[in-house]
Amino acid sequence: MKISYLVHDLNDAAVRRRVALLEGAGMTVRLGGFHRDAKIPECLGKVPVSPLGRTNDGALLQRIFTILRHAVWPGRLRKLTKGADVILARNLETLVLAARVRRKEQRLVYECLDIHRLLLGSGAPSRLLHRLEDWALRDVDLVVVSAPAFRDKYFRQHIGYEGDILLVENLVPQPPEGMPAIIDPQPPLPWVIGWFGMLRCRKGFEMLKAIAANSGGRIEVLIAGRPSPDVFPDFPGEVNEAPGVRFEGAYTAEDLPGLFGRIHFIWAVDYFEEGLNSVWLLPNRLYESIAHGAVPIALESVATGEWLKAQDAGLLMNDPEAELPERVLQMTPEQYRELRAGVARVPRPAVTMNDAEAQIIAHAIAGDV
Repeated sequence: MKISYLVHDLNDAAVRRRVALLEGAGMTVRLGGFHRDAKIPECLGKVPVSPLGRTNDGALLQRIFTILRHAVWPGRLRKLTKGADVILARNLETLVLAARVRRKEQRLVYECLDIHRLLLGSGAPSRLLHRLEDWALRDVDLVVVSAPAFRDKYFRQHIGYEGDILLVENLVPQPPEGMPAIIDPQPPLPWVIGWFGMLRCRKGFEMLKAIAANSGGRIEVLIAGRPSPDVFPDFPGEVNEAPGVRFEGAYTAEDLPGLFGRIHFIWAVDYFEEGLNSVWLLPNRLYESIAHGAVPIALESVATGEWLKAQDAGLLMNDPEAELPERVLQMTPEQYRELRAGVARVPRPAVTMNDAEAQIIAHAIAGDV
């Protein structure tokens, strides 16, 4: 089975995981797409990378022109997808290009991990984007989503899509053995909140800075990942001016046990698409934190909070900036250990993926189940 995988960001760690999943099922993968960083990998695993150009976070107009250029002159796309049994397109911009070059005999799969705010609007740009989406969805054989609300709230209710939808949550592909050693929550050590992954939420960052600054040194924030340059033009500079906040830079999956072993809580609050995408998503950091034993902090009213509530785990609240300092600073070591025990009680299949499950997902994408 040959799969051409078109992606919106070759530097996205989730792309590497999806390539590994497909290769692990014995499929031949051809990978191409755009990239947000100046540097791109030559290969992901054993798969060579074919770049289609650099795009930027937040620069929607620039991305549209880039897509139009490839749509008008699709030679590189045709080369990438020639002979493929399946074209797997990650996010809407690559779906449009996949629909442009797909041949009738090729299966088309749309991997939708985010819902852009314009897709939930009613103005002229939103209507135009919906027409483009409608056109691209005509020949889609399968939609893959990472959260139930994307399937139910957006595809079924908002746009009335009636095709096949597969839910593939952001499970940790290789579960760590046991729980990492956690910082002992004993005075005089401060409580440490981690914020890991794609860093694109300005409101959350401002909250974390205020919480650390106003704690008298009793709460620290450890940040690691890739800041969005559109949201944070000089993220290291901002961190340097924030007392109690540290930034470790980018990391790999192999770094996660060490990072989680340095924190007590993980910040799983997201205001990036406040009231829209952030209400529905179930982020990678939710599953990673549970798998590594850290206690997630989440908004009670969104999908992440509902997921944690169903698992009887995590620290849930409505206004973190107002509620979190008091709840954390008044917490005893025994109360924290009970929260951590609640995390440990979450069934491993709820946050991790075994080889058999990965095989089922890969074959569903390929259409041979």
